[in-house]
Amino acid sequence: MIKTHVIALCAADLQQQLRAWLDYLEHEKRVSRHTFRAYSSDISQFITFLADHIGQPPALHNIADAHIRDFRAWLSRKAMDGAGNASRARSLSGLKNLLSWLDKNSILHNAAINTVRSPKLPRKLPRPLQEGQTFDLLDNAGINAKLDWIGYRDRALFTLLYGAGLRIDEALSLNISDIPPQGQPLRITGKGRKQRIVPLLDQIRDALQIYLDQSPFPQEKTTPIFVGKQGKRLHQGVAQKSMRDLRASLGLPETATPHALRHSFATHLLQKGANLREIQELLGHASLSTTQRYTDINAEELIRIHKAAHRR
Repeated sequence: MIKTHVIALCAADLQQQLRAWLDYLEHEKRVSRHTFRAYSSDISQFITFLADHIGQPPALHNIADAHIRDFRAWLSRKAMDGAGNASRARSLSGLKNLLSWLDKNSILHNAAINTVRSPKLPRKLPRPLQEGQTFDLLDNAGINAKLDWIGYRDRALFTLLYGAGLRIDEALSLNISDIPPQGQPLRITGKGRKQRIVPLLDQIRDALQIYLDQSPFPQEKTTPIFVGKQGKRLHQGVAQKSMRDLRASLGLPETATPHALRHSFATHLLQKGANLREIQELLGHASLSTTQRYTDINAEELIRIHKAAHRR
């Protein structure tokens, strides 16, 4: 959420529209929690910059009258503060989203924002784990846990991420009632509240059942599947720390993250003969071009094998 002190920096008309825009993002567009936090933070930074830039609480007309040089000055300030291209590109995207919403609702129009070019980003390939590394990680997921049930929790979580190709946010948002009956697929609500179904393999069910049997907390239908030490929904940061500790213990690369298990799921399926359309459906990608990145990974792997094995 945009911080209260930042809202207070704005004139009343801008305050009202910022709250309405946040409500639109959360309840109508239904963006992910990660996107909501990111956009809120980006707009907070822009409002703070603009208030300092014009020397008064910004109002809607200040947003409408902003020039391309003002937007460039904001991005330059972020660069001087250490923000990289990816961070500045995301911030610009958040601001464009706000101005587009204001325009569509006939509140204000700013043509200059569409002339601001986003910082160029290198085309990054996903970095999956090799099959052996993945299975080693899953087999040893609980080795650093101080409590047995936490070790079973981490193993169940990482098995679910790899076995079903889930995003970490998707997995942590699941409740007990979301576990389907035997033989039925798992229904996932992904980005933009789009739903998809994925098979729930027996290995995943077994890992989940062992963890739930060991969990010391009561389990109701509305109880989160994955909980922390206090019995509340597990935070992403805790899962990410568990992965960092695990990869250090096993000597895995820094690219071994919870999200890398989703990449590994897709890559290993492609290597086993699954087609791109099937993988696209399982991952919930809106565009096939996003899924096609995994073919580039396979090409890289073939080149590596060729170089290592060819006699010349």
